[in-house]
Amino acid sequence: MRALSVAGMAVVVAAIGAVSYEASAATTAPDARSVAIPAIPETIKPPAGSRPVGAFVVTKGTQNYTCVVAEGATTGAYTGASVPEAQLIGTGGRIHHFAGPSWQSLRDGSLVTAVRDKSGPPKDGAILELLLKVNSHSGKGILSKADWINRLYTSGGLAPAGSCTAGQTVQVPYGAVYVFWDDPAI
Repeated sequence: MRALSVAGMAVVVAAIGAVSYEASAATTAPDARSVAIPAIPETIKPPAGSRPVGAFVVTKGTQNYTCVVAEGATTGAYTGASVPEAQLIGTGGRIHHFAGPSWQSLRDGSLVTAVRDKSGPPKDGAILELLLKVNSHSGKGILSKADWINRLYTSGGLAPAGSCTAGQTVQVPYGAVYVFWDDPAI
């Protein structure tokens, strides 16, 4: 499993290119779990002066949707918000991403929740790239300094089209790179 994760990260790093956003060589860890920061669309860049805390790639993840049926209707659609369930690996070890949305370090237990601040332009066949603002912290560790989160280089994860029945759920695989940022102004 570990070999697959490292091999998968190598593909992502090769596909997204060099570290960007005024980052230096210190932006990535010197071990095999280094993840480069992909180019960030202007519309979702964190505030000027923000420094990367860590970059993580989704090794296994789904966006989970529940069927929404309008009152009086017999069928519905997957029009509600998704709930993530993902495992990430990167510069600070492993992170579990789950409902909230929440991110928790499996190395040190630090945890953050966040809310959407801005969305990137639509992508064919993929969930949106985002800038999220951290709204709560718990514990000390890799995530305790995170003030902003980018979801970048997304693939998959879109809600299925068509009708569904009340309570029906679906798990849609997705991929992304998450970058956590420290904003010294906060």
